[in-house]
Amino acid sequence: MSDQIKHECGLALVRLLKPLDFYLDKYGTALYGLNKLQLLMQKQRNRGQDGAGVATIKFDMPPGSRYISRKRTNSANYLKDLFEGIHTHFQDVSEDQMQDVEWLKNNKPYVGELLLGHLRYGTHGVNTIETVHPFLRANNWITRNLVLAGNFNMTNIDELFQELISYGQHPKEKSDTVTVMEKIGHFLDDEVQRLFNWFKAEGYSNIEINEKIMHHLDVQRILQRSCRKFDGGYIMAGLLGHGDAFVLRDPAGIRPAFYYHDDEIVVVASERPAIQTCINVKYNQVKELKRGHAIIIKKDGRVSESSCKDPIERKACSFERIYFSRGTDRDIYLERKKLGELLAPKILESVDYDFENTVFSFIPNTAEVAFYGMIKGLEDELNKIKQKQILELGDSLDKEALTTILNQKVRVEKLAVKDEKLRTFIADDSSRGEMMRHVYDVTYGIVRNDIDTLVLIDDSIVRGTTLRESVLTNLSRLSPKKIIIVSSAPQIRYPDCYGIDMSKMKSFVAFQALVSLLQDENKEDLLEKAYYQCLQEETKPIDEMKNAVQALYDLYDYETISERISKIVRPESIKQDVEVIYQTVENLHIACPNNNGDWYFTGDYPTPGGVRVVNRAFINFMENKDVRAY
Repeated sequence: MSDQIKHECGLALVRLLKPLDFYLDKYGTALYGLNKLQLLMQKQRNRGQDGAGVATIKFDMPPGSRYISRKRTNSANYLKDLFEGIHTHFQDVSEDQMQDVEWLKNNKPYVGELLLGHLRYGTHGVNTIETVHPFLRANNWITRNLVLAGNFNMTNIDELFQELISYGQHPKEKSDTVTVMEKIGHFLDDEVQRLFNWFKAEGYSNIEINEKIMHHLDVQRILQRSCRKFDGGYIMAGLLGHGDAFVLRDPAGIRPAFYYHDDEIVVVASERPAIQTCINVKYNQVKELKRGHAIIIKKDGRVSESSCKDPIERKACSFERIYFSRGTDRDIYLERKKLGELLAPKILESVDYDFENTVFSFIPNTAEVAFYGMIKGLEDELNKIKQKQILELGDSLDKEALTTILNQKVRVEKLAVKDEKLRTFIADDSSRGEMMRHVYDVTYGIVRNDIDTLVLIDDSIVRGTTLRESVLTNLSRLSPKKIIIVSSAPQIRYPDCYGIDMSKMKSFVAFQALVSLLQDENKEDLLEKAYYQCLQEETKPIDEMKNAVQALYDLYDYETISERISKIVRPESIKQDVEVIYQTVENLHIACPNNNGDWYFTGDYPTPGGVRVVNRAFINFMENKDVRAY
């Protein structure tokens, strides 16, 4: 993606189902679980930028012994810093001690049966150590300790916060993570107290009751009560102090989660390939966590996938497929190729099927797979043209004519190269802007001046800023006849509120195009009308709210918006014509049939909170407020 957008977050959970001695004997290390967690996190590093954290729980430790360990970091080299810090605890350990599981468990942190890792990719707010997961809700009762980490955004945090206050709580801060943790913690406390009262009435001692609570604690019931009013996209993982664990997914399946388990281990992660690599298992051995369900792992080793909230229509995030998830997932790889392939007819129409004078490339690096698909689509179309040309020759077919036809090729070159090492420490804005325009460099000497048209595919175009300020200016240095930018994603028209950093409507180049068209046609009154409609929607019960912005986009066809975007992103300093071609929503659904969460493109939100957010975002735009809409 030429425009950088952020996403939160990456999750990794490991539960060892055998005694630690088993892993030492079979795999040669008592740190088997920790090593697997590190590999899971490393393979999901694309989901982290701002920090990382780890928490572990040791089972069956005597009172007075530390059984929960946690380390978090927000350093630039967060994974390196995180695991170097953890492994410093083992630098003074002798070889004999490393073979003594009991000694390690009693004397060193992070030697536990239950492990949770998190990669933070923050969408809003400051990047302090306090914002890095996992979060810890500590208590002297072992069963009331809660460690929480997740990949989630809630659209109704105000309501959830007020509900905590109605319970009599006094939260220390108002944030998604703390609010969700305290909500779950409230019902955890309630469940523990319910069991305590039950077993106390039966005459058990307090110490005996502790053991009873560990065995009978109903995690499914806790989660069902906790998430009843959650509105958002979420995967959240929790560890309870005595050893129970869970990973909960939202009822629309917005955020991704996968798991694998056998008789040795349970592994949960945000991405399937991370598990395949970590455990060395096949694609079909890794399961997707059902929407509205939680995988619950009891301390005694029982594993279940349990319903916690009634599923609604599947709206798994399509942006995960287009951009965020690693392309090493089989399905994602094929989907991205298909997205590129489906764009071929529109591209050829734009270049008038002129293969000889068109050069095809991509804007590095996440669009590379879509580029392969685009080339396949172009080659398929070219083969049809060759077949037709050969048939038309009929009896006049000769070797020279056949060779001429067969030598027609799709011209493929790498033209745009991102200079990842470019940094600037210049203080003034104009000089810094000049430096950052050269983040993308180009390959000289390939393009024929004023003859060749350049076609470059990007996986998505959100703001268009990098195109305007860097990419197009640099491509113009190659002196092409025309530049065409192709997006494998449709036009991004609406804000996200489920975990992606796209909450301010004014930033979207598609929305800028809409406003520009309305202004050119002296229809600003329609903006005012939509503004008052949004205000009116805010007075309705949330389940009755409608997206009042969609009617504005309905005024113009898709191509008209794309044409205006082409004008907006074209720098005034270049002489070449610029055209932007977008994927259609229909083709997106063909390429990604099982991940049809498309609210960024259509405005069709999977939860009521999303509808409220889009109306608030438009109100913020009209009132010139530079704030998030949730």
